[in-house]
Order: sequence, then structure tokens, then C-alpha cells
Amino acid sequence: AADGGVLLWIQENLRCALLDPLLTAYTHLGDMGLLWIVLSLVMLCFRPTRKAGCLSLCAMMLGLLCTNVALKHLVGRVRPWLTVEGLVPLIAENDPNSFPSGHSCAAFAAAGVWLRALPRRWMGAAGVVLAAVMALSRLYVGVHFPSDVLAGTCVGLLCSQAVWLAWERLYRARRERQSSGEGRTPRP
Repeated sequence: AADGGVLLWIQENLRCALLDPLLTAYTHLGDMGLLWIVLSLVMLCFRPTRKAGCLSLCAMMLGLLCTNVALKHLVGRVRPWLTVEGLVPLIAENDPNSFPSGHSCAAFAAAGVWLRALPRRWMGAAGVVLAAVMALSRLYVGVHFPSDVLAGTCVGLLCSQAVWLAWERLYRARRERQSSGEGRTPRP
């Protein structure tokens, strides 16, 4: 009931002619993780951001497996407009499952990595702001409950953490092998 009340409050108090097209367009940039995938692929093209691009793609893939492949089907929560009387979504969503938000998961999986791996702190912070706007856009257009967005955000951040820890472990193991002489070819 509280989840539905938040969505109705947004619909009645925040929606307006100026924001509707902006947030509708922005939320569509997150379809299939498109915005985050494109930004990560661009990062692969530049040496200083290559690690951030690679790790964010891995985090998003892990998030996809967690949310869209597993959790959405296990939980089976329907979209809010089907249960919240008076809620009118601004966009059509083909996936009938609402929990957790895949858009929020992808956004925060990428932003969580970027916050750690990008060479400038402001770049990572900008990624977090973009992710937060994506999560809020899902509420604004009426296709997710607040708890869906919160869960998607948490899953995304956990995926970014898991990928970051795995990368650190692999990097440390590689450095140890190199320093111990393994992997070096003997000179003739």
C-alpha cells in the first residue's frame, strides 16, 4: 500500500508537461541497459577508462542474470498499474514482472564500478547521479514500485562489488605470480 501511495503521489504532484517527455525518453535509454552498455563500450576505447568499461560490462551481465533471469521470475510481482487503482503509466512495459527493477540494477552495477575505477572522482559521481535519475525515472513513469527500484539498486551495487572484488583477487594473484617468477620465460 505504501509503495502504491508513493507512485500516486508522484503522479499527482510531480508529473508535468515539461518532465513527462524528458523522463520518458531518459527511461527508454535504459531499455536493455543500452545507455550503460554504450558508455562502457566507449570507455573501452581509452586506456585510462578501459578497466572501468570492462568491469562495468561484467557487473551488468551479472546483474542481468540476477534480476531478469532469476529474481523477476522467482518473485513474479506484477507491474504497479495492475494493482494500484488510478495509476496511469506513461510507457508500455512488455515484461509483466516488476521486482526487481532491471533498469536500476544495470544503472547501479555500472555506476558502482565507475565510482571506483574511473580516473577522476567526478566521473564516478556523475555516473551515480545518472543512475539515480534512471531509478527515479522508473517511478516517475509508473512502471515500478519503490521497493522494486530499491531492490534493483541493491542488486546492482552488490554485483559491482562482486566484480570489483573478483578483479582485485585476480590482479593480486597475477602480481604474486609475476613477483615469484612464475609466468616468466627463462632467458637462454
